[in-house]
Amino acid sequence: MRINKVVKVLYLLVLVALLLPASPIYGHGDKRPMKKGILLVAFGSTIPEAQVSFENIEQSVKKTFPGVPVYWSYTSRIIIKKMAKEGKHLATPAEALAKMMRENFTHVVVQSLHTAPGAEFHSMLKNVHKFAGMDKGIKKVMVGYPLMATSEDVQRVAEAIIKVIPKERKKKEGVVLMGHGTHHPANVYYAALNYHVQKLDPNIFVGTVEGWPEIDEIKADLKKRRIKRVYLMPFMSVAGDHARNDMAGPEQDSWKSILEKEGIQCVSVLKGTAEFQEFVDIWVDHLRSAFSHFD
Repeated sequence: MRINKVVKVLYLLVLVALLLPASPIYGHGDKRPMKKGILLVAFGSTIPEAQVSFENIEQSVKKTFPGVPVYWSYTSRIIIKKMAKEGKHLATPAEALAKMMRENFTHVVVQSLHTAPGAEFHSMLKNVHKFAGMDKGIKKVMVGYPLMATSEDVQRVAEAIIKVIPKERKKKEGVVLMGHGTHHPANVYYAALNYHVQKLDPNIFVGTVEGWPEIDEIKADLKKRRIKRVYLMPFMSVAGDHARNDMAGPEQDSWKSILEKEGIQCVSVLKGTAEFQEFVDIWVDHLRSAFSHFD
């Protein structure tokens, strides 16, 4: 990656971070006793095995905030509709906040479990704003940052990646992480992460399904470095449909198939980032920071 391109990436990284909510969203004041709550907001998944990621996060949150009620909501309309057909109702952030308002919560932290502040995050943020300012509604709402929100977060995530790579991986073997990616400007976070992680280990690559970097560029870099064996890991909170099909599936256009056609052996690791405490701790720290505004 050229130096000037890196500078532009880091500049955009800072610019996007500055656009994130850094202050509380206030509602009208009243004399009700304080009732604190936490709303966790995830993209969602239809894969039953991915539930372990959500359970791990909830366990860490409840351990950090004992006695504080924890609610869940999801932002993917596609996943919500699919689960509804199976008879399972997943609440949207608006539905969950409406429920918390009816239950007289006065102070709520809405913690994003997204990877980057992309379209899903900003759509959620827009809906959250509607619940501040309602008469006799929630007095104070704080929004916790997603996994990568600041330049410090990106560096910390890069260091976390190094820690969770399978111990049996040899130094000359590659590691390819599949992020979701987005057409939103926040896709710059993936490029910035790729830059940071390669400074720590040049044989680790971060790519995306719906953004940049793409698998073709990663494939070219792997061939250039004559890497014959790689570990494929999802860089998503859960090892859901993208991980099991787009990354490690048998289809011809999966990342595994694309790389194996080039003679590169692939080892798939089907664990989402939320299964690793190193990443969960970052989300919890963002939640803790937002929650501190209620003291």
